[in-house]
Amino acid sequence: MSGLDAKGGCLVLLAALLWLSSLAEGGCSAKCCKGRDPTCSSTDWRMDRVFGTCFCDGTCKLIGDCCYDYTQECPAQSCTVSEWSTWSGCALQCKPTYRVRIRSIEREPMNGGDPCPALEEKAGCLEYINYQGQYCAHTHGPAFITTLEYNKERRKRDLSIESDAAGYCMEFKLESLSQQCTTETRPYARWMQYLREGYTVCVICQPPAMNRDSHSCQGDGTDFDRNKILHWQAVGNSRCRGTWKKVQRVEQCSCPVVHSFVFT
Repeated sequence: MSGLDAKGGCLVLLAALLWLSSLAEGGCSAKCCKGRDPTCSSTDWRMDRVFGTCFCDGTCKLIGDCCYDYTQECPAQSCTVSEWSTWSGCALQCKPTYRVRIRSIEREPMNGGDPCPALEEKAGCLEYINYQGQYCAHTHGPAFITTLEYNKERRKRDLSIESDAAGYCMEFKLESLSQQCTTETRPYARWMQYLREGYTVCVICQPPAMNRDSHSCQGDGTDFDRNKILHWQAVGNSRCRGTWKKVQRVEQCSCPVVHSFVFT
């Protein structure tokens, strides 16, 4: 009888080990998968307390059929990206166009983590040196304006352009503007939202936007009186445009930063 008892005990132990093994194979242990994967599943308790087939793939949280231990075994990892590159030069010379900066993915999102943000941004710009190295600024036509931030980058890049002109500031009162200015939401075009009818804005005229011969910027209204309606356009959104009247020309701008711009 002792032999039979020992044999029975072994069978019970074997059954217990098999049961524990089946438990170990349940849940999401070593079963974390990307995307929707119907083979990435177990038979166990789900997060909604229903026993049956549960999943450990990247979309189970969205669908609601994850295994109970999904968040512990498959922690969410959001996408990580590199820092932005420096801005490129303008895509074209001597006309309003755009510049680009990019960044790369350093880690893909996993287990329902936040997706990757945009990897490319564009912003308006205008340069005055053509492919032959010739200066190509104009003095006639609408004023092209952009944010002060662009002026900082442009002056660093164009230090080689020699000029004795120190520059000046033009003050304008905005008479009208298109709706596309106030609805602009792109990160490097949000400055257009600060353009408002009736506001006084300051626009800096400096090299390289300043014409070497006339020492003026395109559309600055230097040769017109205060009653003349002048036209302007935002670089980076050709539909953001309007009119203004010249208030005065001063050496230094005194407007708030959000109402200070540069001729491009």
